[in-house]
Amino acid sequence: MDTDLKIFAGNSNPDLAWEICNCLSMPLGKALVGTFSDGEIKVEIGENVRGRDVFVIQSTCQPVNTNLMELLIMIDALKRASARRITAVIPYYGYARQDRKVAPRVPISAKLVADLLTSAGANRILTMDLHVGQIQGFFNIPVDNLYASPVMMPYIKATFQNNLVMISPDAGGVPRARAYARRLGSKLAFIDKRRDEAGTAKAMHIIGEVKDLIAVILDDIIDTGGTLTEAAKVIMDHGAKAVYACCSHPVLSGPAIDRIEASVIKRLVVTDTIPLSEQAKKSDKIVQLSVAPLFCKAITSIHHEDSISSIFDIQF
Repeated sequence: MDTDLKIFAGNSNPDLAWEICNCLSMPLGKALVGTFSDGEIKVEIGENVRGRDVFVIQSTCQPVNTNLMELLIMIDALKRASARRITAVIPYYGYARQDRKVAPRVPISAKLVADLLTSAGANRILTMDLHVGQIQGFFNIPVDNLYASPVMMPYIKATFQNNLVMISPDAGGVPRARAYARRLGSKLAFIDKRRDEAGTAKAMHIIGEVKDLIAVILDDIIDTGGTLTEAAKVIMDHGAKAVYACCSHPVLSGPAIDRIEASVIKRLVVTDTIPLSEQAKKSDKIVQLSVAPLFCKAITSIHHEDSISSIFDIQF
Protein backbone atom coordinates (compact mmCIF):
# COMPACT_ATOMS: atom_id res chain seq x y z
CA MET A 1 0.00 0.00 0.00
CA ASP A 2 1.26 3.48 -0.91
CA THR A 3 1.57 5.30 2.43
CA ASP A 4 2.01 8.65 0.68
CA LEU A 5 -1.55 8.46 -0.71
CA LYS A 6 -4.53 9.24 1.53
CA ILE A 7 -8.24 9.13 0.66
CA PHE A 8 -10.88 10.93 2.73
CA ALA A 9 -14.59 11.45 2.19
CA GLY A 10 -17.46 13.54 3.46
CA ASN A 11 -21.02 12.32 3.97
CA SER A 12 -22.40 12.95 0.47
CA ASN A 13 -21.64 9.60 -1.18
CA PRO A 14 -20.02 7.12 1.23
CA ASP A 15 -20.74 4.06 -0.94
CA LEU A 16 -18.81 5.49 -3.90
CA ALA A 17 -15.93 6.46 -1.60
CA TRP A 18 -15.73 2.92 -0.22
CA GLU A 19 -15.83 1.45 -3.73
CA ILE A 20 -12.98 3.69 -4.84
CA CYS A 21 -10.91 2.69 -1.81
CA ASN A 22 -11.63 -0.99 -2.42
CA CYS A 23 -10.50 -0.54 -6.02
CA LEU A 24 -7.29 1.09 -4.75
CA SER A 25 -6.86 -1.67 -2.11
CA MET A 26 -6.49 0.87 0.66
CA PRO A 27 -8.58 1.99 3.64
CA LEU A 28 -10.64 5.15 3.74
CA GLY A 29 -8.92 7.81 5.83
CA LYS A 30 -10.14 8.41 9.36
CA ALA A 31 -12.10 11.63 9.71
CA LEU A 32 -14.96 12.86 11.85
CA VAL A 33 -17.40 14.85 9.73
CA GLY A 34 -20.48 15.80 11.73
CA THR A 35 -22.26 18.79 13.21
CA PHE A 36 -22.35 20.73 16.45
CA SER A 37 -25.68 21.08 18.24
CA ASP A 38 -26.44 24.33 16.42
CA GLY A 39 -25.88 22.77 13.01
CA GLU A 40 -22.35 24.04 12.34
CA ILE A 41 -20.21 21.47 10.54
CA LYS A 42 -17.52 19.81 12.60
CA VAL A 43 -14.47 18.19 10.99
CA GLU A 44 -11.56 16.42 12.63
CA ILE A 45 -8.94 14.53 10.61
CA GLY A 46 -8.07 11.38 12.54
CA GLU A 47 -4.63 10.56 11.13
CA ASN A 48 -1.37 12.15 10.07
CA VAL A 49 -1.42 13.77 6.61
CA ARG A 50 1.72 15.90 6.82
CA GLY A 51 3.49 15.83 3.45
CA ARG A 52 0.92 13.38 1.98
CA ASP A 53 -0.93 13.42 -1.34
CA VAL A 54 -4.56 13.70 -0.20
CA PHE A 55 -7.80 13.17 -2.15
CA VAL A 56 -11.15 14.25 -0.71
CA ILE A 57 -14.21 12.57 -2.25
CA GLN A 58 -17.40 14.61 -2.00
CA SER A 59 -20.25 15.16 -4.45
CA THR A 60 -22.01 18.48 -4.01
CA CYS A 61 -25.45 16.91 -4.36
CA GLN A 62 -28.51 17.23 -2.13
CA PRO A 63 -28.25 18.69 0.50
CA VAL A 64 -26.06 20.80 -1.75
CA ASN A 65 -25.01 23.55 0.64
CA THR A 66 -24.26 21.16 3.50
CA ASN A 67 -22.13 18.93 1.29
CA LEU A 68 -20.31 21.91 -0.19
CA MET A 69 -19.49 23.28 3.27
CA GLU A 70 -18.29 19.84 4.41
CA LEU A 71 -15.92 19.77 1.45
CA LEU A 72 -14.60 23.27 2.05
CA ILE A 73 -14.02 22.66 5.76
CA MET A 74 -12.33 19.31 5.12
CA ILE A 75 -9.99 20.96 2.62
CA ASP A 76 -9.17 23.68 5.14
CA ALA A 77 -8.50 21.10 7.87
CA LEU A 78 -6.17 19.14 5.59
CA LYS A 79 -4.36 22.30 4.48
CA ARG A 80 -3.76 23.30 8.13
CA ALA A 81 -2.56 19.76 8.82
CA SER A 82 0.20 20.33 6.23
CA ALA A 83 -0.96 17.98 3.47
CA ARG A 84 1.43 18.26 0.52
CA ARG A 85 -1.32 18.34 -2.14
CA ILE A 86 -5.10 18.32 -1.81
CA THR A 87 -7.25 17.12 -4.71
CA ALA A 88 -10.98 17.70 -4.40
CA VAL A 89 -12.69 14.70 -6.04
CA ILE A 90 -16.15 16.01 -6.94
CA PRO A 91 -18.02 13.35 -8.97
CA TYR A 92 -20.98 15.73 -9.29
CA TYR A 93 -20.16 19.45 -9.36
CA GLY A 94 -23.17 21.29 -7.97
CA TYR A 95 -24.12 24.81 -9.09
CA ALA A 96 -22.71 23.94 -12.53
CA ARG A 97 -25.93 25.01 -14.28
CA GLN A 98 -25.40 28.57 -13.03
CA ASP A 99 -22.43 29.05 -15.35
CA ARG A 100 -23.35 32.37 -17.00
CA LYS A 101 -25.58 35.41 -16.65
CA VAL A 102 -28.90 34.52 -18.27
CA ALA A 103 -30.68 37.62 -16.92
CA PRO A 104 -29.72 40.95 -15.35
CA ARG A 105 -28.55 40.91 -11.72
CA VAL A 106 -28.03 37.15 -11.38
CA PRO A 107 -24.85 35.44 -10.09
CA ILE A 108 -22.45 33.10 -11.82
CA SER A 109 -22.53 30.61 -8.96
CA ALA A 110 -20.37 27.98 -10.67
CA LYS A 111 -17.53 30.52 -10.68
CA LEU A 112 -18.15 31.42 -7.03
CA VAL A 113 -17.91 27.75 -6.02
CA ALA A 114 -14.65 27.46 -7.97
CA ASP A 115 -13.24 30.45 -6.06
CA LEU A 116 -14.36 28.98 -2.72
CA LEU A 117 -12.67 25.65 -3.43
CA THR A 118 -9.44 27.34 -4.46
CA SER A 119 -9.47 29.71 -1.47
CA ALA A 120 -10.10 26.80 0.90
CA GLY A 121 -6.86 25.22 -0.26
CA ALA A 122 -7.64 22.76 -3.06
CA ASN A 123 -4.64 22.26 -5.35
CA ARG A 124 -6.48 20.25 -7.99
CA ILE A 125 -10.03 19.27 -9.02
CA LEU A 126 -11.13 15.86 -10.29
CA THR A 127 -14.72 15.73 -11.51
CA MET A 128 -16.99 14.03 -14.06
CA ASP A 129 -19.14 15.28 -16.93
CA LEU A 130 -19.22 18.97 -16.07
CA HIS A 131 -22.45 20.57 -17.27
CA VAL A 132 -20.35 22.78 -19.53
CA GLY A 133 -16.64 22.29 -20.16
CA GLN A 134 -15.98 26.01 -19.81
CA ILE A 135 -16.28 25.66 -16.02
CA GLN A 136 -12.72 24.32 -16.10
CA GLY A 137 -11.70 27.87 -16.98
CA PHE A 138 -13.25 29.20 -13.76
CA PHE A 139 -10.35 27.63 -11.85
CA ASN A 140 -6.73 28.77 -11.70
CA ILE A 141 -5.71 25.27 -10.64
CA PRO A 142 -5.66 22.05 -12.73
CA VAL A 143 -9.05 20.46 -13.45
CA ASP A 144 -9.49 16.91 -14.75
CA ASN A 145 -12.97 16.36 -16.19
CA LEU A 146 -13.68 12.64 -16.66
CA TYR A 147 -16.42 11.29 -18.92
CA ALA A 148 -18.94 8.60 -18.01
CA SER A 149 -18.64 7.12 -21.51
CA PRO A 150 -16.28 4.24 -20.53
CA VAL A 151 -19.12 3.04 -18.29
CA MET A 152 -22.09 3.97 -20.48
CA MET A 153 -20.69 2.84 -23.84
CA PRO A 154 -20.22 -0.86 -22.98
CA TYR A 155 -23.72 -0.97 -21.49
CA ILE A 156 -25.26 0.53 -24.62
CA LYS A 157 -23.28 -1.82 -26.88
CA ALA A 158 -24.30 -4.87 -24.84
CA THR A 159 -27.96 -3.90 -24.57
CA PHE A 160 -28.77 -2.50 -28.01
CA GLN A 161 -27.46 -4.04 -31.20
CA ASN A 162 -28.92 -2.29 -34.24
CA ASN A 163 -31.23 0.50 -35.43
CA LEU A 164 -30.01 2.98 -32.84
CA VAL A 165 -30.32 6.75 -32.80
CA MET A 166 -28.51 8.85 -30.20
CA ILE A 167 -30.56 11.86 -29.16
CA SER A 168 -29.62 15.03 -27.33
CA PRO A 169 -32.53 16.62 -25.40
CA ASP A 170 -31.24 20.09 -26.33
CA ALA A 171 -28.81 21.77 -28.72
CA GLY A 172 -26.13 22.11 -26.03
CA GLY A 173 -25.78 18.35 -25.68
CA VAL A 174 -25.31 17.64 -29.40
CA PRO A 175 -21.49 17.22 -29.17
CA ARG A 176 -21.97 14.48 -26.57
CA ALA A 177 -24.63 12.67 -28.62
CA ARG A 178 -22.54 13.04 -31.79
CA ALA A 179 -19.49 11.50 -30.09
CA TYR A 180 -21.54 8.49 -28.94
CA ALA A 181 -23.16 8.13 -32.37
CA ARG A 182 -19.77 8.16 -34.06
CA ARG A 183 -18.38 5.44 -31.80
CA LEU A 184 -21.51 3.30 -32.03
CA GLY A 185 -22.10 3.81 -35.75
CA SER A 186 -25.63 5.01 -35.06
CA LYS A 187 -27.78 7.90 -36.26
CA LEU A 188 -27.99 11.28 -34.53
CA ALA A 189 -30.87 13.59 -33.65
CA PHE A 190 -31.71 16.32 -31.16
CA ILE A 191 -34.74 17.98 -29.62
CA ASP A 192 -35.54 21.61 -30.34
CA LYS A 193 -37.23 22.80 -27.14
CA ARG A 194 -38.54 25.94 -25.51
CA ARG A 195 -38.01 26.29 -21.76
CA ASP A 196 -40.87 28.19 -20.11
CA GLU A 197 -39.44 28.39 -16.58
CA ALA A 198 -36.86 26.69 -14.35
CA GLY A 199 -37.53 22.97 -14.00
CA THR A 200 -39.96 22.77 -16.91
CA ALA A 201 -39.49 22.46 -20.64
CA LYS A 202 -41.75 22.27 -23.67
CA ALA A 203 -40.35 20.05 -26.40
CA MET A 204 -41.15 21.39 -29.85
CA HIS A 205 -39.83 19.12 -32.60
CA ILE A 206 -37.05 16.74 -33.56
CA ILE A 207 -34.11 17.54 -35.80
CA GLY A 208 -33.18 14.19 -37.33
CA GLU A 209 -34.84 10.84 -38.09
CA VAL A 210 -36.19 8.55 -35.34
CA LYS A 211 -38.95 6.60 -37.12
CA ASP A 212 -38.65 2.81 -36.57
CA LEU A 213 -35.44 3.27 -34.56
CA ILE A 214 -34.52 2.61 -30.93
CA ALA A 215 -33.86 6.00 -29.38
CA VAL A 216 -31.32 6.58 -26.61
CA ILE A 217 -31.48 10.03 -25.02
CA LEU A 218 -28.10 11.20 -23.66
CA ASP A 219 -27.82 13.89 -21.00
CA ASP A 220 -25.48 14.89 -18.19
CA ILE A 221 -28.05 15.81 -15.52
CA ILE A 222 -31.60 14.75 -14.86
CA ASP A 223 -33.19 16.96 -12.22
CA THR A 224 -36.99 17.11 -12.12
CA GLY A 225 -37.31 14.97 -15.25
CA GLY A 226 -39.43 17.47 -17.17
CA THR A 227 -37.13 17.82 -20.16
CA LEU A 228 -36.39 14.11 -20.38
CA THR A 229 -39.95 12.81 -20.17
CA GLU A 230 -41.31 15.44 -22.57
CA ALA A 231 -38.54 14.64 -25.04
CA ALA A 232 -39.33 10.91 -24.78
CA LYS A 233 -43.00 11.56 -25.54
CA VAL A 234 -42.17 13.60 -28.63
CA ILE A 235 -39.76 10.92 -29.86
CA MET A 236 -42.41 8.21 -29.54
CA ASP A 237 -44.93 10.47 -31.29
CA HIS A 238 -42.49 10.62 -34.21
CA GLY A 239 -42.54 6.84 -34.64
CA ALA A 240 -39.62 5.52 -32.59
CA LYS A 241 -39.78 1.84 -31.60
CA ALA A 242 -38.72 2.51 -28.01
CA VAL A 243 -37.05 5.21 -25.91
CA TYR A 244 -34.26 4.70 -23.38
CA ALA A 245 -32.18 7.31 -21.55
CA CYS A 246 -28.63 7.55 -20.21
CA CYS A 247 -27.66 10.23 -17.71
CA SER A 248 -24.46 10.79 -15.73
CA HIS A 249 -25.85 12.60 -12.69
CA PRO A 250 -29.20 11.43 -11.23
CA VAL A 251 -30.22 14.50 -9.24
CA LEU A 252 -33.84 13.27 -9.45
CA SER A 253 -35.44 15.98 -7.34
CA GLY A 254 -39.12 16.78 -6.76
CA PRO A 255 -41.47 14.79 -9.02
CA ALA A 256 -38.67 13.21 -11.10
CA ILE A 257 -39.25 9.57 -10.09
CA ASP A 258 -43.02 9.77 -10.55
CA ARG A 259 -42.55 11.40 -13.96
CA ILE A 260 -40.15 8.69 -15.08
CA GLU A 261 -42.44 5.92 -13.86
CA ALA A 262 -45.36 7.45 -15.76
CA SER A 263 -43.35 8.17 -18.91
CA VAL A 264 -42.78 6.15 -22.08
CA ILE A 265 -39.11 5.69 -21.14
CA LYS A 266 -38.36 1.97 -20.87
CA ARG A 267 -35.16 2.34 -18.88
CA LEU A 268 -33.07 5.13 -17.38
CA VAL A 269 -29.36 4.32 -16.97
CA VAL A 270 -27.44 6.50 -14.49
CA THR A 271 -24.12 6.42 -12.64
CA ASP A 272 -23.41 6.58 -8.92
CA THR A 273 -21.88 10.07 -8.87
CA ILE A 274 -24.97 10.82 -6.79
CA PRO A 275 -26.51 8.18 -4.49
CA LEU A 276 -30.05 7.12 -5.40
CA SER A 277 -32.94 7.75 -3.04
CA GLU A 278 -34.87 4.78 -1.65
CA GLN A 279 -37.71 5.53 -4.07
CA ALA A 280 -35.31 5.52 -7.02
CA LYS A 281 -33.71 2.24 -5.88
CA LYS A 282 -37.13 0.58 -5.92
CA SER A 283 -37.89 1.69 -9.48
CA ASP A 284 -37.72 -1.07 -12.09
CA LYS A 285 -36.91 1.54 -14.74
CA ILE A 286 -33.70 2.88 -13.17
CA VAL A 287 -30.34 1.11 -13.55
CA GLN A 288 -27.24 2.46 -11.79
CA LEU A 289 -23.68 1.83 -13.00
CA SER A 290 -20.55 2.44 -10.93
CA VAL A 291 -17.89 4.98 -11.90
CA ALA A 292 -15.57 3.91 -9.05
CA PRO A 293 -13.10 2.15 -11.43
CA LEU A 294 -12.75 5.36 -13.49
CA PHE A 295 -12.01 7.47 -10.43
CA CYS A 296 -9.64 4.78 -9.14
CA LYS A 297 -7.62 4.96 -12.39
CA ALA A 298 -7.66 8.77 -12.36
CA ILE A 299 -6.52 9.02 -8.74
CA THR A 300 -3.72 6.53 -9.38
CA SER A 301 -2.57 8.43 -12.48
CA ILE A 302 -2.64 11.81 -10.71
CA HIS A 303 -0.78 10.43 -7.69
CA HIS A 304 1.97 8.99 -9.91
CA GLU A 305 2.03 12.09 -12.13
CA ASP A 306 0.92 10.08 -15.17
CA SER A 307 -1.38 11.16 -17.97
CA ILE A 308 -5.05 10.39 -17.49
CA SER A 309 -6.04 11.01 -21.11
CA SER A 310 -6.18 7.26 -21.73
CA ILE A 311 -9.16 7.11 -19.35
CA PHE A 312 -11.12 9.36 -21.69
CA ASP A 313 -12.85 6.79 -23.85
CA ILE A 314 -14.49 9.53 -25.85
CA GLN A 315 -13.83 13.12 -26.87
CA PHE A 316 -16.58 15.64 -27.58
